[in-house]
Amino acid sequence: MLTWTKRGLVFEVARDGVGGWMRHSALTPTPWQLDEQRIRVYAGFRDGAGVSRLGYVDLAADDPSCVLGVSAQPVLDIGRGGCFDDNGMILGDVVEAPGGLHLFYVGFQQVAKAKFLAFSGLALSTDGGEHFQRVQETPILDRAPRRSTIAAIHSAHYDNGLWRLWYAVGDDWESIGGRPFPRYHICYTETRDLHAIPRGDRMCLLPRGDEYRIGRPRVYRLGGRYVMYFTWGDRAGRYQPGVAFSDDGVHWERDDDALGIAPSRDGWDARALCYPALLRQRGKLLMFYNGNDMGMAGFGLAETAFDEGRQAVAGERAHALG
Repeated sequence: MLTWTKRGLVFEVARDGVGGWMRHSALTPTPWQLDEQRIRVYAGFRDGAGVSRLGYVDLAADDPSCVLGVSAQPVLDIGRGGCFDDNGMILGDVVEAPGGLHLFYVGFQQVAKAKFLAFSGLALSTDGGEHFQRVQETPILDRAPRRSTIAAIHSAHYDNGLWRLWYAVGDDWESIGGRPFPRYHICYTETRDLHAIPRGDRMCLLPRGDEYRIGRPRVYRLGGRYVMYFTWGDRAGRYQPGVAFSDDGVHWERDDDALGIAPSRDGWDARALCYPALLRQRGKLLMFYNGNDMGMAGFGLAETAFDEGRQAVAGERAHALG
């Protein structure tokens, strides 16, 4: 179990944003180590109409609570009218691989008889992450049986030509107070060709109890095992993170008691804490996350000391005892 220390709301859109296309929110903050001096956090920023575009915030590597700069323009704008991403986007993952910096994102589209559709796109950068170009105008993870409304990649690992992908899958809606909310769960697949991702989904985690959605899977290799941070929502309106562990990245054991972080008593992350994403940084793990209203205020930071070797030994002992 890791114990996280909160460092507060490090990027506040109203204070640090550029206005216009970045009017409010910093959805699904996703950190990337840009260089020795800078951490770049990509996110989806909303305009006055609530439509999100992808941009970034640069933080000081030696003090990640210090904002160094903000993208003046989106690194990726919404798609052409009628395309799957013409009404907003959020971050999925950022991965360095042959061909450039791969940006996986989730595109949103409004339709007449559902709240929205959400499918996964891919863009590439060859200039170090300043600008991205779509590889195609259609999703790379699209509709398939039992994923008719949502197929949202949020973690991608690349190793010797193999892509391992973890994503949220949705097929129907939960009615709460007469309003529709998306039902979804977490799946896995792998491929050597991102233009030919298999249509079959391997189940990882389902909602439990009064939950109706579980998504935004962020998967890491920590302490010799796979660790997944995710966000769940229930009918009571709670929207909070959970954690699961795996030896192979496919079969998971959920253990939210090991999370080590919770909503605050008051303030910007008191009603919700969601979308945690991690970065290793100089003997620490950094967690970037959203708070109330899915990140309307911006994104926050928490940190914990982390020794990879010590955690690996502890993980092996716990696994043997379990």
